[in-house]
Amino acid sequence: MSVIELTQDTFQAATQADQPLIIDFWAPWCGPCRQFGPTFEAAAEKHADVTFAKINTEEQQELAAALRIRSIPTLMVFRENVLLFQQAGALSASQLEELLTQVKAVDMAQVHTEIAAQEKASSTTH
Repeated sequence: MSVIELTQDTFQAATQADQPLIIDFWAPWCGPCRQFGPTFEAAAEKHADVTFAKINTEEQQELAAALRIRSIPTLMVFRENVLLFQQAGALSASQLEELLTQVKAVDMAQVHTEIAAQEKASSTTH
């Protein structure tokens, strides 16, 4: 599967999909971002059941600011509109594979149950 480019206009719809979405926040001038690019693209070729996306922080400054991206590269993983992982810094190929294995194994029904319980608890305390 190829890597898609996300923008402020396409971000929300992409995060709502059922399959995992992994986003690489990068910029053309960023050396570590350019070094991580081939690792990210190789993983995209191996995992057709995951959407791989890139967000150019130079072109999408408002989106990067809204998501509080402070350093690049930064990876974010979403499933069913839930942020499951966020980390600044490039991962090795083996670290990226381990992350993808863990993300695919997450029981999203359980995650949604926990989120609903937290929302209910916070609404009764206010």
